[in-house]
Amino acid sequence: MGQINSFRELDVYQHALKHSRSIYEWSFQLPKEERYGLSSQIRRSSRAVGALIAEAWARRRYQGAFIEKLTQALAEAKETQAWLDHASISGYLDGETYDRFNDAWDHVCAMIRRMIQRADRFCKSE
Repeated sequence: MGQINSFRELDVYQHALKHSRSIYEWSFQLPKEERYGLSSQIRRSSRAVGALIAEAWARRRYQGAFIEKLTQALAEAKETQAWLDHASISGYLDGETYDRFNDAWDHVCAMIRRMIQRADRFCKSE
């Protein structure tokens, strides 16, 4: 792993940011009655992933705190997938779009899990 100086350089952060933007853009297609329900929830959970990765980066001096924030990021990514399931069964997402979004979030989850498993590489004392 090369020298990383900012959370913005992390591939996982960049992917989370990109995929949360896709969710945001898609959410405008939801009916108005979902504005404070599904739309709000899926936007919040998808955006939280990147924010929690940034928090984890800031706390990497303490491995336990780093892992805890990444665990929260993983939970938010999984919550996003649960909201995708709700969108799908409610008829708001076609199968192809659902698969694309779900696969993207599976990839983000896998990246976060790898960071957790390799936390010692990120949390070396200075």
